[in-house]
Amino acid sequence: MSLFSDIAPVRFEGPDTANEYAFRVYDKDRQVLGKRMEDWLRCAVCYWHSFNWPGQDIFGAGTLPRPWLGPSITQAMADAKLDAAFDFLSRLGLPYFTFHDVDAMATATTLKEHEHNLKIIEAHIQEKMAATGVKLLWGTANLFSHPRYAAGAATSTDPEVYGWAAAQVRGCLEVTHRLGGDNYVLWGGREGYDSLLNTDLKRELDHYGRFLSMVVEHKHRIGFKGSILIEPKPFEPTKHQYDRDVAAVYAFLQRYGLAKEVKVNIEVNHATLAGLDFEHEVAAALTYGIFGSIDINRGDPRNGWDTDQFPNNAQELVPAFVALIEGGGFSTGGFNFDAKLRRQSVDPADLYLAHISGIDTLARALLAASDVVTERKLAELKKARYGGWDGELGQRIESGSLNLATLADLATAENFQPTVRSGRQELAESLIARHCKY
Repeated sequence: MSLFSDIAPVRFEGPDTANEYAFRVYDKDRQVLGKRMEDWLRCAVCYWHSFNWPGQDIFGAGTLPRPWLGPSITQAMADAKLDAAFDFLSRLGLPYFTFHDVDAMATATTLKEHEHNLKIIEAHIQEKMAATGVKLLWGTANLFSHPRYAAGAATSTDPEVYGWAAAQVRGCLEVTHRLGGDNYVLWGGREGYDSLLNTDLKRELDHYGRFLSMVVEHKHRIGFKGSILIEPKPFEPTKHQYDRDVAAVYAFLQRYGLAKEVKVNIEVNHATLAGLDFEHEVAAALTYGIFGSIDINRGDPRNGWDTDQFPNNAQELVPAFVALIEGGGFSTGGFNFDAKLRRQSVDPADLYLAHISGIDTLARALLAASDVVTERKLAELKKARYGGWDGELGQRIESGSLNLATLADLATAENFQPTVRSGRQELAESLIARHCKY
């Protein structure tokens, strides 16, 4: 018996069920726009917040019962954590999980020991995956928790720290490859600065660019077919992080010749911390051609930090889902529940309740968005708003047949008298709201 064994396997029972441990909306085999719901969402449980976070905050110690955690993790503790994690995963019934290297393995003090311990847990993970059918959405190396990474990893002021990070990433990338992972993520938790007064900005960015180039080179060397993803975040723990949002990441990738090799893993709470809407980040990534995957969660608007709460408001997510559907959905990515329980949610069953509610929230947003897309009123509103660009003048401008001078002369000669036209924003918003009935 593991910590999570008291709950029967979670099934779809429909909206009228009284069972709190059942899906009301998420029916994995339901067809939505020609694709199974499970294939649209590709949901994953994250290893760290679910099984490796004790529930501490800056004012107090952990509150969550996680007997496999401690100052130093033995192999027996790592195995107990793995047993509990896959027991939970198999009962919840989602297709994927995600993990950091050090969250899964026994504690190591040297790189040789790190490599050894990672290989041990890799073999055990492989056995669990084979037994349960759960797959790996992505792996990543933790390059932020250890004190050595206080000044960053790929942007560290110490080349030996840079080397440590390279060893960790090589190991975790190769493990992800052998486990059949669909992606590999680099989360630059401390790739930024606290003060420009002691920071060589150009040198750090150049080091970061070279590090990412080496990761891409090694991906091809070992034959990894998955996507390499960067996860944008604006700040916290640093004052400013170099990968603060999708646009900043795209500019970075262009500068270092990586725009065709690397995509983004967008987190909802990171987008809002950057002062942006989640749907903006999804639309920007699709526009730039770097959309990869999503860490699904939410923040608290009254807090200025990354609270990583489970999603519970489908209507807020519908605009992003509309963009996702119109963009064709995920290729290698999915919705990873990068969310954690509140400190007072101490019952093991609370982890099921949080995921069930979050998954149903995604299912509601998907169904509402599919109705919006099928109805086409929103698409028609947008098309009408830009209708002038489909006429002769708009086409001449877009084709490049007019330069600045000829366009200016034309505007003068024909006495252009443009008028303000309604953007119909309130109608657009109502089109979203009226479909949130699930």
